[in-house]
Amino acid sequence: MSQTDAGWGAGPSGRYEELADRFRPVFAEIRATAVERDRTHGLPHAEIGWLREANFTTLRLDPAAGGHGATLPELFNLLIELSQADSNVTNALRAHFGFTEDVLCSSSPAWRALWIERIGQGKTVGSGVSETGPAKVGQFDTVVRRRGPECVVEGRKFYTTGSLFADYIHLSAQDEDGQPVVAAVPTGAPGVAIVDDWDGFGQALTASGTARFEGVVLAPDLIKPDPARFPYAMGFFQLVHLATLAGIGRAAAEDVARLVAERTRVYSHGNAARTADDPQVQAVVGRVRGNAYAAGAVVLKAADALQRAYEAHGAQALASQAGSAQERASPGQHQASFAAVERATALADVEVNQAVTVVTNLVLEATTGLFDALGASAVKEGLGLDRYWRNARTIASHNPRIYRDRIVGAFAVNGSEPPRQYRVGTA
Repeated sequence: MSQTDAGWGAGPSGRYEELADRFRPVFAEIRATAVERDRTHGLPHAEIGWLREANFTTLRLDPAAGGHGATLPELFNLLIELSQADSNVTNALRAHFGFTEDVLCSSSPAWRALWIERIGQGKTVGSGVSETGPAKVGQFDTVVRRRGPECVVEGRKFYTTGSLFADYIHLSAQDEDGQPVVAAVPTGAPGVAIVDDWDGFGQALTASGTARFEGVVLAPDLIKPDPARFPYAMGFFQLVHLATLAGIGRAAAEDVARLVAERTRVYSHGNAARTADDPQVQAVVGRVRGNAYAAGAVVLKAADALQRAYEAHGAQALASQAGSAQERASPGQHQASFAAVERATALADVEVNQAVTVVTNLVLEATTGLFDALGASAVKEGLGLDRYWRNARTIASHNPRIYRDRIVGAFAVNGSEPPRQYRVGTA
């Protein structure tokens, strides 16, 4: 069934349904096992493998490179649909899609070509950025030391989401002089240990636990020439969370509607002989669905802003490649191109930030309110309805939304641009 026929609205492009139809059978398989995996802590190794085989992990690459040439709005709409199946799987692939954007926006042609080829071959990347140690904000305890032509990694990471399922870990660290280093560490390299010790009450199947690096030797081609992230990284990573929330909302809405339709028991003080005909129950289902619909619409609107930032960066990169002679002839044009990237990125961050609290509230309300349409049996473990709130609450705890509201307010009142980095550490 198309997204339009399901009542969720048209996709972000004329070809979206054709693109999504390639993956919907896989999404359906993933959703079929989601409740049982949540109950038994069944990590989604197979499910991520199915997506890899379907070339879902290459969405953003050009067809010539083994991808689908998906725009950012198309990607985020597909992430909503994947999250509708299982939000754990989306979160486990979040770092991979972010790494792909890094590759597409890299200033190094050699690095870009190498990793487009590897991603096109189905290689995936997990997260190795955050730490829970004593490192100060903006710094890392994980160190990459030069040893001749090679580098050696020592350290420990947490919140290594998706790395247990991936071929590489996107590592953020620093060298002996405290300068930033970014690398792609093979998960199977000697000295790498990934432990599934994430014990959160939600998103429990993302393997967002510990990764240890003990004397891990890296070849030069695994070190990113420029450690900077892609310009719109902050908005991108946060919008993946919002797309995940929107997908959770859709799944919750569809489940409560199905369960109400199937319900045969009624209350003596209800309004109809069938629960499905009770107008008060119908109103609860309608509110849950309306919240999910609005959350998805907000996500796709913000995805348009990220697409504009991506296109501005691409235009600026083309201008830079035109050569130094042209730059000398028109330095003002080059400067204007750079300013356009900065402005588009800042505005994209504003749009994502002002979506955070709205989408979060909509989905948390939906995943709690759905129980009002059902009886006590709705809390039975076998239905797994509680996982929607647990997962949504866990995702909503990333990068606290209270700061997002303040950032948006500062922009609205003073024209202040959002910060370009969000880091956690000691003060």
